[in-house]
Amino acid sequence: MDTLNDETTELDAFADKVQSDFPILSRQVHGHRLVYLDSAASSQRPAQVIDAMDTYYRTTHANVHRGAHTLGEEATAAYEGGRAKVAQFIGSPSSSEIVFTKNATEALNLVALAWGGQNLKANDRILLSTMEHHANIVPWFMIASRTGATVEWLPITDDGQIDMEAAERMIPGAKVLGCTAVSNVLGTITPIEDLCRLAKKHGVLSVVDASQSVPHLSTDVQQIGCDFLAFTGHKMCGPTGIGVLWGRQDLLESMPPFLGGGEMIKNVTFEGFEPNDVPWKFEAGTMPIAEVVGLAAAIDYLNNLGMDAIRAHEVGLVNYAFTSLSEAFGDKIRIFGPTNAQDRSGLISFELGDIHAHDIATILDAQGVAIRAGHHCAKPLMQTLDTAATARASFYLYNTSADVDVMIAALKHAAEIFGI
Repeated sequence: MDTLNDETTELDAFADKVQSDFPILSRQVHGHRLVYLDSAASSQRPAQVIDAMDTYYRTTHANVHRGAHTLGEEATAAYEGGRAKVAQFIGSPSSSEIVFTKNATEALNLVALAWGGQNLKANDRILLSTMEHHANIVPWFMIASRTGATVEWLPITDDGQIDMEAAERMIPGAKVLGCTAVSNVLGTITPIEDLCRLAKKHGVLSVVDASQSVPHLSTDVQQIGCDFLAFTGHKMCGPTGIGVLWGRQDLLESMPPFLGGGEMIKNVTFEGFEPNDVPWKFEAGTMPIAEVVGLAAAIDYLNNLGMDAIRAHEVGLVNYAFTSLSEAFGDKIRIFGPTNAQDRSGLISFELGDIHAHDIATILDAQGVAIRAGHHCAKPLMQTLDTAATARASFYLYNTSADVDVMIAALKHAAEIFGI
């Protein structure tokens, strides 16, 4: 018990020093302290991010790359400075490999429609893991319907891991491999480096959905060895409306533009147009400038805490939650995904008896606890798991052991209501 108390003290010390940075955590919901356990859907923002965007709007705002005046130059410097900061954060060798989009979904659509539209043909195989979010499924079905390519599924094991024996068989001969770095349902940290290495060996394009990994794990695209990687700002303490596509320079240069209009052109004539250089070729129209400023501030915030420290904090929270849930509910609770906290991110999807996930979420909300309930935009995975919905608690850098305790007390209340 003393060891557990020491661990929770350490966990809470980390979160306590940052909780005051998040204004929303001071509010109450239904008369209770807000316990926010839905960061896998969207994290909260620290005051540092809010202030950076507010300062930009109050002092600097202008359109980028266009105005030959002080505000335009300052806005452009902030926007391109944000691009450089993103490149450094994920280990990109060049900021020109960073394309800003409005979210990870748009980034994945860009790859599927621009690269896929140019390179896929009838009977080409698109291989996706069964853990994929719809954002890395639907765009591939869309381009498959246009090109005649086919979508195939890389299975997972009973403990929620990628079936690497199946990967060894199925990746050779495929045209594209799409795989999440971390499952938004199971929390599984996939062996993405091994998968990308295998894909490269067989000349298969690798597309990584890193929406659930970049906010929580140190990321180096060169070490991962992928061809494309997508993530979003709003899950990593940044604003909504800003996503990132990282792509190899040669691939981006070979692809046609995704959207047409201002900014993505060098020249337009009565005969046609000449696209801009990478990355601006893929950034049509006025971009989310303030959101890039906010994302850059979020990166500063995460770097200041340290990604390794954030990861260690989440592992500790998951271990604490595993122990507490087991003690409280025993075999009445079913937790999906790997049982070792080192093999998963800071989220736990579960079923409690035969209580519907939406009922669990509603009862917890009445106690001020915010979790997610549903299929989590991963219906093929839900079918694989033989369940329609799960309840999902997702932890981040501002959560404490006390948050876990409040959640479990609320779950006990739910169990009492339903006679579990």
